[in-house]
Amino acid sequence: MKEDSILENIESLIDDTGKYIEAKTELWKLKTVDKLSDSVSSIASQVIFLFIISIVIMSLNVGLAIMIGSWLGQIYFGFFVIAGFYTLIGLILYVFRNKIIKTPLYNNIINKILK
Repeated sequence: MKEDSILENIESLIDDTGKYIEAKTELWKLKTVDKLSDSVSSIASQVIFLFIISIVIMSLNVGLAIMIGSWLGQIYFGFFVIAGFYTLIGLILYVFRNKIIKTPLYNNIINKILK
């Protein structure tokens, strides 16, 4: 009789362990899907925002280039001034790319995943 009780307890323990592993696996899957969907939706909203900002900045740049060009006497001079300005900004960003772009972006992705 004791042997039957011990066998039932062992079977129950094995069954509970199987259920625990299944539940833990399902929880892991759900957490992974949650983190992935949060990251993708965050990136998608940032891409849309950057697209809109890019259109606004390009429109402002064309207007500013035309205005500067009219001040300098030739419209195309304004476009040269704007191109030179962005070349300078590009060089600064290139020199400090790790500090300004890479590290914050890397940290943001890691924080989203580990959240």
